Amino acid sequence: MRKVLVIDDEKATLTMFGLFLKAYGYAVLTAENGERGLDLLNVEAPSIVFTDLKMPGMDGFAVLRSIKRLKPATEVIVITGHGDMDLVIQALNLEATDFINKPVTRRALDAALKRAETRLQLRHPQSAEITLKDVGRIARIDIGGTLGKESRPALKEVFQQAFSAQTGVVLHFERNAAVNGAGIGDLATWLAKLRRRQTRAAISGLSDNFQTIFEMVGLGRYADFFPSAEEAIRDLEGS
Repeated sequence: MRKVLVIDDEKATLTMFGLFLKAYGYAVLTAENGERGLDLLNVEAPSIVFTDLKMPGMDGFAVLRSIKRLKPATEVIVITGHGDMDLVIQALNLEATDFINKPVTRRALDAALKRAETRLQLRHPQSAEITLKDVGRIARIDIGGTLGKESRPALKEVFQQAFSAQTGVVLHFERNAAVNGAGIGDLATWLAKLRRRQTRAAISGLSDNFQTIFEMVGLGRYADFFPSAEEAIRDLEGS
C-alpha cells in the first residue's frame, strides 16, 4: 500500500483528503504543520506528498525545499488557491511536480494522483523521457516524466534534430508529464529559436493545469495548444 502524506493547516482539508485517498487504497498520513510533516516524511518515507503553500510557521515553500533536500525522488504536489498561479510557478521552480487548487475536487485529485503514479513507475521519474518520433515535414517530440534541468542535454539534442523539419514541430506531453521551472525556461528558449527560424510549433497533451501555467508564462506566443498530437499535426499540415 503506497503512502501519501498531506500537509495542511486546515483540518477540513485533511479530513477530505483522508476520505478520498483511503477510498483509492492509499495509506494516508496527515500533518497540520510543516514541522510535523517533515517528521512523518523522515519516519514513513511516503512516495507522494501534498502540501499547502500558505501555512503559518513553516510554509509550503520551506517544506518543499526540505523534502527535495531530504528525499529528492518524492512526488510533491502543492495545494493552492485559484488566484495563486504566481505561487505555483515559484513552487515549480523549487521542483514541485504538480499542483491542485482549492477547493479540491475528486476529479482534480484523481488526475493529479494518476500523473504522479505513472511518473513513479518510470525508471528515472525525476528526469524526462524524450523521444523524437519523426523528422520529416513535421517533427514530433514526445515527453514523459518530469522535464527539468536534468533533461537539458536530451532536450537540446532532439530540438537540434527537429530543426530540419520543413513545416513544424509538435511537442507532445504524455499523461505522466510534469514540467518544473527549469523545464519551462528551457522550453521557452527552444520555442523562441523555432520562431526565429519561422518554424511553426504546436503543443499537445498537456493537462489543464500545465496549459494554464504555459499560457500564463507566455509560451502561447510561440506555440498553439491542442488536445492530441494528431490534431496538432493536422493543423500544421494544413498551414
